[in-house]
Amino acid sequence: MAIATVNPTTGQVLKTFEGLSDAQLEVKLQKAADTFLSYRKTSFAERARWMLNAAAVLEKEKETYARVMTTEMGKTFRSAVDEAAKCAWVCRYYSENAERFLADEVVETPAKRSFIRYLPLGPVLAVMPWNFPFWQVLRFAAPALMAGNVGLLKHASIVPQSALMIEEIFHKAGFPDGVFQTLLISSQKVDRVLADPRVAAATLTGSEGAGVEVGVGAAKRIKKVVLELGGSDPFIVMPSANLEAATNTGVKARIFNNGQSCIAAKRFIVAEAIADKFEKMFAEKMAALRVGDPFEETTELGPLSSAQGLADLDGEVRRTVEMGAKVLTGGKPLDRPGNFYAPTVLTQIPKGSPAHQEELFGPVASVFRAKDLEDAIRIANDTRFGLGASAWTNDDRERERFIDGLESGMVFINRMVASDPRLPFGGVKWSGHGRELGVHGIREFTNIKTVWIE
Repeated sequence: MAIATVNPTTGQVLKTFEGLSDAQLEVKLQKAADTFLSYRKTSFAERARWMLNAAAVLEKEKETYARVMTTEMGKTFRSAVDEAAKCAWVCRYYSENAERFLADEVVETPAKRSFIRYLPLGPVLAVMPWNFPFWQVLRFAAPALMAGNVGLLKHASIVPQSALMIEEIFHKAGFPDGVFQTLLISSQKVDRVLADPRVAAATLTGSEGAGVEVGVGAAKRIKKVVLELGGSDPFIVMPSANLEAATNTGVKARIFNNGQSCIAAKRFIVAEAIADKFEKMFAEKMAALRVGDPFEETTELGPLSSAQGLADLDGEVRRTVEMGAKVLTGGKPLDRPGNFYAPTVLTQIPKGSPAHQEELFGPVASVFRAKDLEDAIRIANDTRFGLGASAWTNDDRERERFIDGLESGMVFINRMVASDPRLPFGGVKWSGHGRELGVHGIREFTNIKTVWIE
């Protein structure tokens, strides 16, 4: 795929970029290795000062960065501004907490002194997706850099300007040259970078296929890897739930980021007793969404990121309908320039159809009916994914059953799934392994060293 900015609202190619030559890539890899040797010796106070500077840059220039995000991948401008602000938050969070999270942990043993020390690993390769072009990168970079590692970013080929801007943010913040570098390279060169002995570890957020490739590549070289892959998150609604709140939040949870989020609600599992009412309310609210130019203030749903993404989604919906699903609203691309797909609600989902077993990346909601609590959990777990889950109930017994019974890395009760710097983020099953954010996230790329002193 060419490295280029293509406006998803119009389809216009705005800017193209040359990928790094082998010689240029070598220079960056060596710079990362050399920089790590000195950067790892910097104090937490120094790193925190630079990270707070990065937060200030993000906050001050959030509308500038938002315009680039919206131009490159089509998210609404309002949500892009929020994304830049959230990036500032994660920078502040780790600047304030990293030293505490990585402090020596004393363990009582027969030794004169024994403790655990957390030390940085080295250059970490981050392979990142286009859907949250700033947030996905910053939620890796803030903890990784505060831990003393250095970062190498291979961003998605459709968001090159975002990638270069992120490198510039760390430069403006005062981080030493080489602490964070963007690599404008094709996906075909990722394995070569991963194989390089100067690269200590890797993290990837993206598709299952890309995750398998990077996971296998890391395993072959015995390197640490964190994988955050796809999700087909359930959104369960039980009879005791506030139906108005559940349907309102359900719409937001499905169309957030134009429906292109790994933690978006995709499978709506509703108790039989309230299913008719839920489907009617939900479909009406989806149909009423304002679709349009993501830069317009009133727009609620913008375009998909690419023409290929639009074609893939339309094909999956068509195949699901051909297999027997019913369309309550939408079900097709909109007849207008750009990569727009109608807000869609499907019911009577056939087993084995794309809507049943794949992650539909766009504003398409699939509704399933559950006989009771256990049936809802069975349907929710009937997937190879296990990222997040949202369950709506005011029954204490049901709540506890959902928390323990849902096969996911995150469970939200009466709220949509969301990432938060203070809490670990990640999944189980084919949604990946390892965690980002919170105390667990910053320790992923450290050498957890046992120290015993007699």
